[in-house]
Amino acid sequence: MKQILMMSSSRKGNLGYLEQVDDQVHAVLRGRARRVLFVPYAGGITSSFDDYEARVRPPFERLGYALESIHRYPDPRAAVAQAEAVVVGGGNTFALLDRLYNAGLVGLLRERVNAGMPYVGWSAGANVVCPTIRTTNDMPIVEPPTLKALNLIPFQVNPHFISGKPVGHNGESREERLAEYLAINPDECVVAIPEGTALHVQGDQATVMGDFDALCFRQGGIVDKLAPGSTFALASI
Repeated sequence: MKQILMMSSSRKGNLGYLEQVDDQVHAVLRGRARRVLFVPYAGGITSSFDDYEARVRPPFERLGYALESIHRYPDPRAAVAQAEAVVVGGGNTFALLDRLYNAGLVGLLRERVNAGMPYVGWSAGANVVCPTIRTTNDMPIVEPPTLKALNLIPFQVNPHFISGKPVGHNGESREERLAEYLAINPDECVVAIPEGTALHVQGDQATVMGDFDALCFRQGGIVDKLAPGSTFALASI
């Protein structure tokens, strides 16, 4: 059965790095993995993969999970094939997807997660779980071979969701951006997840975790609230 955690971000409010994730991470990993393979490919742009690994390792070790980055393995595909669980960090979604394709990991990750290997991802790491990365918030700093992603769930997500416009911002709000997407793709929907909110996918269902509603945006301005603790069938979205 698929076990996927899709977190909006690595932080919530004034909390420190990955301080809010304890219950969410345990829900996916406890009893299923003791070691996790970290994929830093969304980072390593303005800092190194070594730096990213050093930042992510302590929070996972605090929770009882050993962590090592995939960039330390000579054969990334062998590392994924042997992993107990995979953790995919945030950063730039286009860089992440491009590097996953270049390493030949997209199909292998899809196969392993569908077979039950736990997957934890935040921000860009949540975006690539979707059919495509077309609802990321990131700038396309590189051009992947395609925007098609892992396709482990049948709908799109939009992490880091903030409603409305900050003072002084004269561009589109997130709601307006999603309305544009749905006007062009009327048969799709987008689940927006605010900071601190996550989706825990178990098989063909998902549960909203965290303190805030997830929001399901549909064509025509329809927005359904998905309350914390609520469970829904993936096919119903």
